[in-house]
Amino acid sequence: MSTRREALAASAALTGGVLLSAAPTAAAVPRVAPDRATPAPGRRPGGTIALTHATVLGAGPDHTVLIHDGRITRTGRSAEVPIPRGTTTYDLTGKYIVPGGLVEAHVHNDGPESVLPPLFPLNGVTAVREMWGGPVHHEWRDKVRAGELLGPRWVIASSIIDGGPSLWADDIGERVVEVTDAPSARRAVREAKASGADFVKVYSRLTPEAYEAIADESRRQGLRHAGHCPDTLPIARASDAGQQSIEHLHALLLATSARESEIRRAMAKVRIDPTLHTSFERYASWFRQVHAVEWQAVRTYDVGRTRALFDRLAANGTHVTPTLTVHHSLERTDQLSSDSPEFKYLPEWMTGYWPTTWSALTAGRTAQDTARIHRIYEHRLRLVAELHRAGVQLLAGTDTGTGYAVPGFSLHHELELLAEAGLPTRDVLHAATTAPARMLGLPTDRADLLVLDADPRTDIRHTRRIDSVLVAGRYLDRGKRLRLLADVARAAAASEPPAAGAAAPHICAH
Repeated sequence: MSTRREALAASAALTGGVLLSAAPTAAAVPRVAPDRATPAPGRRPGGTIALTHATVLGAGPDHTVLIHDGRITRTGRSAEVPIPRGTTTYDLTGKYIVPGGLVEAHVHNDGPESVLPPLFPLNGVTAVREMWGGPVHHEWRDKVRAGELLGPRWVIASSIIDGGPSLWADDIGERVVEVTDAPSARRAVREAKASGADFVKVYSRLTPEAYEAIADESRRQGLRHAGHCPDTLPIARASDAGQQSIEHLHALLLATSARESEIRRAMAKVRIDPTLHTSFERYASWFRQVHAVEWQAVRTYDVGRTRALFDRLAANGTHVTPTLTVHHSLERTDQLSSDSPEFKYLPEWMTGYWPTTWSALTAGRTAQDTARIHRIYEHRLRLVAELHRAGVQLLAGTDTGTGYAVPGFSLHHELELLAEAGLPTRDVLHAATTAPARMLGLPTDRADLLVLDADPRTDIRHTRRIDSVLVAGRYLDRGKRLRLLADVARAAAASEPPAAGAAAPHICAH
């Protein structure tokens, strides 16, 4: 990671967002301390826990959940579930249990171990899908599994596989595999499997030939592929090829124009100058060229084409992760918070770069540009509503790792934005619970639970009203959760910037 920090010091104002990247500090990593219902770090949960008299979403009121050795062994009406002798019991009268907790379907984590992993479960997020995998994520996953680190379950992507030149230059420090033909694409998939990746991450600049080789080789290797729909590939082809999920709404916006052929020709003309050696230069160049194409697509939106395409996605079982959080931050900059209480959970030297990078992104925008960008964002909300109407499985993901998105907290913002797009509250919850859990094959008997003070089915904002959390059977009651959040805040405050003095930017919205 030090290579990445040093290389990016010269381009700290990279347009887009700031990847949470920092060397681990001497601050203690929040771990689960021993108590009645929580084992010491490094040990598996033991004994039996009973959560009684709660409303369990999907089951009903006045239910009891029994947990033994970190697994759910029984759920039923409290009057019908006997409590074994020696059980540690928590009376949750008036509380609401979200089985499985929340799943964050699109994250990028690279930073202090004392800060990032704990923030997810402390916000009720018990599983995450890491969309740019690296060794650190596998290390964290191993520590979480061993009980040495408080964190979520990780489902980890391969390195990004992109065309050449990629939107990412060598200065980013994370591995990007550039492929230019079918043989190199197939090699990249085999390397991804050898690295232990759970799935293959595809990206924006892949050629159709390379993409289809990735899709075929992934099937041969027993892997799924997910990520961006390449700029020059029709979404219908990606869906037909078995892409598990499409990230962000950029490609969908382009594909729903009445002039898609013209849009595709315009996208084919977008060039990334290989002499641009920093990710800042490459992304800024790409972004400026594509934005005009997006506006043209909005102006020529075709409802009939949209519904035919989205019906096809639904029939193929293709998931979509809208990541409204990052779209909102990039396109509704007038609504960005400058001093959210959530920011204290990240080092100031990281959050301090956000205004700089966002200013670089919006520099030179005219009043007309801003009005168009606002309309583009409103159009994205319309697309989410159309996806829902068609029955496309939506996933709640935020692109956490970019600026103005704090791990764990940002997923609750995403849920509110999905509701703003018109999804019924129950379906918003589905996008953060059942839908991603099924897609990722998460086991249903692991004792991951989110306990709320109010019913999230009546108001999605109630997901923020957290009473307690269970993580693999470790019960973090209200007091313990708040103490651990305070530990994270102290660790963030104590974190010092890397020697290079710059945060590592990350852009992923397109």
